[in-house]
Amino acid sequence: MSESQAPQMRAVSQDTAGGPDVLKVVTTGRPVPGPTEILVRVHAAGVNPTDWKTRAEGAFLTGSRAPFTLGFDVSGVVEEVGLGVTLFAPGDKVFGMPRFPHPAGAYAEYVTAPARHFAPLPEGLDHVQGAALPLAALTAWQALVDTAQLQPGERVLIHAAAGGVGHLAVQIAKARGAYVIGTARQAKHDFLRGLGADELIDYTRQDFAETVRDIDVVLDTIAGAYGARSLRTLRPGGRLVSILPLDETFPAEQARDARIRAGFMLVEPDRSGLQAVADLVTSGKLQVNVDAVIPLEDAAKAHALGETGRTTGKIVLAVAP
Repeated sequence: MSESQAPQMRAVSQDTAGGPDVLKVVTTGRPVPGPTEILVRVHAAGVNPTDWKTRAEGAFLTGSRAPFTLGFDVSGVVEEVGLGVTLFAPGDKVFGMPRFPHPAGAYAEYVTAPARHFAPLPEGLDHVQGAALPLAALTAWQALVDTAQLQPGERVLIHAAAGGVGHLAVQIAKARGAYVIGTARQAKHDFLRGLGADELIDYTRQDFAETVRDIDVVLDTIAGAYGARSLRTLRPGGRLVSILPLDETFPAEQARDARIRAGFMLVEPDRSGLQAVADLVTSGKLQVNVDAVIPLEDAAKAHALGETGRTTGKIVLAVAP
């Protein structure tokens, strides 16, 4: 088969780092699954801060260089399976965060990735919701459960609680039996109470570091000065988990003196974690809030919206009808 006859697909690509306007729709060859991989027809792709940071910097986590196709969150249907795949068959609905931190190329009509980077899409969940979950929910799960080992009855402080990771972390913490305190603008408090938050702090009016005490776990989704300020809220023996690197101003010695365990966690592809998230969804203990659904060809608009920092929950690109 000649190159011109090979199956084609639409994808969003960028040739250079820059603002949202560098994202362009192109026609390119459809990928072919290798051994242990599956080919997924993408129905929806999640949009995350990691996406626009990679777009703007052209390298971000992996050192990759343009041209490339962004996107880590995938929800779709298995089109083809590679050699040795036994977990899935064509027609199966799946969701996942394949290949992270390397871009999976989710802003496209098809992706290939290792089969074990996916899990079955939970019953009753559509592809838009499925695409909104993987990166944010896995981040919250791995931070609170795997890293902080959050226990029933513990007090957890979640920064940016109405954000993509934050609003899922609130629900995961509640499902673990924790007492949840969140920081968010006043306008988002009713939304967060509906998710189970026990206390809320409007960070524009109140300094959490002056009012919150005896915290067992802090989930810092903001970084910068938030990590150092959060130390004042933690009890001795507490844990601070940041999903962004702690900068050079973080007082690590002060944390050690207070017997506080503090560090940066980078989310990883995790089939068991995806299944745990799916189980919470199925049991009604976890729901994802989708702030906006935007067509694939308008990916630049999705990035511009995300960079305002004012969304509640997630942004999703609709890829297939």
